[in-house]
Amino acid sequence: MMMMMVVVAVLHLGHFVSWRSGLVLLLLALCTCSDAQHVAAVTNPLPAAFSDLLPHFLLEPEDVYIVKNKPVTLTCRSTPATQIYFKCNGEWVHQDNHMIERSLDPPTGLPVMQVKIDISRQQVEKVFGLDDFWCQCVAWSTSGTQKSQKAYVRIAYLRKNFEQEPLGKEVSLDQEILLHCHPPEGVPPAEVEWLRNNDLIDPVGDPNYYITIDHNLIIKQARLADTGNYTCVASNIVARRKSSSATVIVYVNGGWSTWTGWSACSTTCGRGWQKRSRSCTNPTPLNGGAFCEGQNVQKSACTSTCPVDGGWSAWSAWSACGVDCNAWRSRECTQPVPGNGGRECQGLDLQSRNCTNDLCPQTASGPEDVALYVGIISVALCLTLLLIVVILVYRRKKEGLDADVADSSILTTGFQPVGVKPAKPENSHLLTIQPDLTTTTSSYQGSLRPRHNVTSKFPATNGPLLDPLPDGRHTLHNGKLTPDPADFMTRLSTQSYFKTIPRDMANTSYGTFNFLGGRLTIPSTGISLLVPPEAIPRGKIYEVYLTVHKKEDIRLSLAGCQTLLSPIVSCGPPGVVLTKPVILSMDHCAEASPDSWAMKLKKQSYEGTWEDVLQVGEELPSDPYYCQLEAESCRIFTEQLGRFTLVGESLSMAAAKRLKLLLFAPVCCTTLEYSIRVYCMDDTQDVLKEVMQVERQLGGRLIDEPQVLLFKDSYHNLRLSIHDMPLAHWRSKLLAGYQEIPFYHIWSGSQRSLHCTFTLERISLSTCELACRLCVWQVEGEGQSFSIDFNIAKDSRPLDSEFLCSDSSAPALAGPSAFQIPYLIRQKICSSLDAPCPRGVDWRLLAQRLQLDRHLNFFASKASPTSAILDLWESQHFHRGNLNQLAGVMAEIGKQEAMIFLVTDGEC
Repeated sequence: MMMMMVVVAVLHLGHFVSWRSGLVLLLLALCTCSDAQHVAAVTNPLPAAFSDLLPHFLLEPEDVYIVKNKPVTLTCRSTPATQIYFKCNGEWVHQDNHMIERSLDPPTGLPVMQVKIDISRQQVEKVFGLDDFWCQCVAWSTSGTQKSQKAYVRIAYLRKNFEQEPLGKEVSLDQEILLHCHPPEGVPPAEVEWLRNNDLIDPVGDPNYYITIDHNLIIKQARLADTGNYTCVASNIVARRKSSSATVIVYVNGGWSTWTGWSACSTTCGRGWQKRSRSCTNPTPLNGGAFCEGQNVQKSACTSTCPVDGGWSAWSAWSACGVDCNAWRSRECTQPVPGNGGRECQGLDLQSRNCTNDLCPQTASGPEDVALYVGIISVALCLTLLLIVVILVYRRKKEGLDADVADSSILTTGFQPVGVKPAKPENSHLLTIQPDLTTTTSSYQGSLRPRHNVTSKFPATNGPLLDPLPDGRHTLHNGKLTPDPADFMTRLSTQSYFKTIPRDMANTSYGTFNFLGGRLTIPSTGISLLVPPEAIPRGKIYEVYLTVHKKEDIRLSLAGCQTLLSPIVSCGPPGVVLTKPVILSMDHCAEASPDSWAMKLKKQSYEGTWEDVLQVGEELPSDPYYCQLEAESCRIFTEQLGRFTLVGESLSMAAAKRLKLLLFAPVCCTTLEYSIRVYCMDDTQDVLKEVMQVERQLGGRLIDEPQVLLFKDSYHNLRLSIHDMPLAHWRSKLLAGYQEIPFYHIWSGSQRSLHCTFTLERISLSTCELACRLCVWQVEGEGQSFSIDFNIAKDSRPLDSEFLCSDSSAPALAGPSAFQIPYLIRQKICSSLDAPCPRGVDWRLLAQRLQLDRHLNFFASKASPTSAILDLWESQHFHRGNLNQLAGVMAEIGKQEAMIFLVTDGEC
């Protein structure tokens, strides 16, 4: 009977249930009677009032995770519904596994059915690896069916090992710190938080912390309080994992305080000592920071002159008896004169006595005496007024005579080129002639011809502005004999703006120039200053200097991803008037890419602050500065002298700096220990020169050719390690597998000669053959390796000087000798090409043939575009210029002026 009722119920539902669903119900009914009874219980027909409503879900199953072995429950609630079944992964769930609850919705009176099922871990694991396990519920009413959303059931887990753990770091104050963390794999994905000394880090409460989207921790500016143990914590609903702690140490390098004043001489008479001191408290080194280098006490010999007490000379003879009936006599404190703090003479220096035995008559002054006194006073006043008038007239004339000479001792004092001893010319007597400063004209007489041989160029000396040419035909006015160079640097450093100019004569050049121009070069640094003809106004004489600073001596604050790309160079004196730009040339270490760098030219103001004066690549013709960026150097056009440097800001992690890697070792070794120093420095010639000089003082030499490494802005440190060393003869004293140079120490560019030392120890003194491999690479970046194989006792390789770009030219060249193109020929070329030509056969074609056409807007803004082009050509080709090649270019553009290059000296 029960079976018949179930079949009837199934047939009754056939009009709104699909034939497949009906078949399933029929099979269930035939399999067990209890199932049929349950179906009969849940398939009661709806009241007639609700028979036309489709079921809708009040609660749909949601995604869940199985934690460990605990089953999860999926719930589905619908109204009005006659029956609800779950389907999981396309299969109907057996009716015995459904938990059914019935109720009524009080507001509407509609029947509400709720069904729950439990899903175990074993059910999910059966389909693991195929598709995600999902379940969906289907609700029936007399009007049709509805399906809920799919609910995915996943097994939750969290693996134990971190894919990347943070590493300890030692950084200096105010540097940026990056700690990496890649949490373990897990479902659901783990959430990450950071602990410092087991205290939770809150980036909202302390904005100096920042957690990136990939879970890395960035400390924007390291503070002393940031020293501690940092732990990355990953957690989800299953577990909570901690990484190993990374120790971050924020150190402070020590800095010297200012020197105290010199103490008094230790003796008050004769030779003694005086001293001054300073302390390493500005700032005090902390947390292992480097202690100050150098002495904290300086002593100097002193000589105190002994005091001389004064002594009286003999009394003079008594004077004649005066109208007041007194006679006088005197003496002086000159035997000896008191000096050096000695006592003055004690007693009277004037004596009187009555010469008439007190019988002198009293007389009164008559009218004639008063007239005499008035006359004397009147004459004195007249003479005083006359003297004042004469002085004023003299001073006005003197100011007029000096009007065309530069108005400071800096501009009127000569310079001596560094390290150059010019040959004494035949007409050496010309060097002793005082120039005439009362005239404002300058003239040059002599042959003009191209000079290809750099060694034939004559330097500016301490004599007149230009040395005589070999034929002796040379005249120049407005010159001035120059004093000792050291005296000039001493005076220059006393000026407020020039106090930071170094007195290192090896890195400074200077010369005296007029309207003919000249050139300053700091040998072996790639730094030069070209003063083109007519840049200095006619009638003016400027004494110009050029110097390169040590970067650690200049405080240049860099923000964000900025880095120093060039040397810091000063040229001056600032404030002088120029009628056209001079060209400052210097190296840079940027691997140039317009999409990776934003480069700026910085200039230091008179107040000492650094200002951005130019965005490279966005120059305007009206700007007083212009920069031509080449692969390894830059040319800066400037109408204002001062202190300059090139700063770059990386726009992406693809931005890279060129580092030069050098290996040094002792020239000779008499102990078991042998040290190899690896320098990692900016690829500029001035830094290379400095390192070479330091190593010469240390007694070191290059043991392999320098190599270039591209260092990217990826926050990754530079690692150095040594490999393949014969352990039978050598061993490394390095405890760790590698050494690291922090990223910021290199990227900032403010530390010029960063290096690491590998100390090796040989088994015996007889071991001399060293063969190994030294690797330098950036973590997750590029690297270089050095193959070392030589005899440390019999090293016969060439000296390291061959790796320096030797510069045989004089540091200072004045007048025509400073240029490839003779002055007269230059003027004719400018007059020929400056005028616009309808066919374009003018200065624009010259710029195109010289591959300078990208600067056409800049050239067009100048009074003589051709002159600006030739200035740039002179700056680029001073050492390797080929006038015949330039003449060929002139011939190609159809200008007969190219034949001028072939004119003889006499015809010029």
